[in-house]
Amino acid sequence: MTEQVPPTAVDEPDTPTTTGVPEVDRVIADVDRLDDLPLEVHLGAFERAHDALRAALDARPDVQTGVETGEHPGEPA
Repeated sequence: MTEQVPPTAVDEPDTPTTTGVPEVDRVIADVDRLDDLPLEVHLGAFERAHDALRAALDARPDVQTGVETGEHPGEPA
C-alpha cells in the first residue's frame, strides 16, 4: 500500500509567490526556473540569489529584520 501525500505549494508551479518587493520577487522567479535547468547551474544561481537578496535588504534600511534580536517584523517586542 502506498501512502498518498497531499500536494503543497511547491507542487503547484502555476501559483506565483510574491512578496511585494520587486527585487525579492525577481529572485524568487529566478529560483523557480531552476527546475528546468541542469543541476550544474544551481549553485551559481543560488549564490546570485543570495547576493541579490542581501543587496535588497541592504538597500532598504527602513525594513527591520529582527535578525539580531530574534524578533520578526510586525511582532510585538
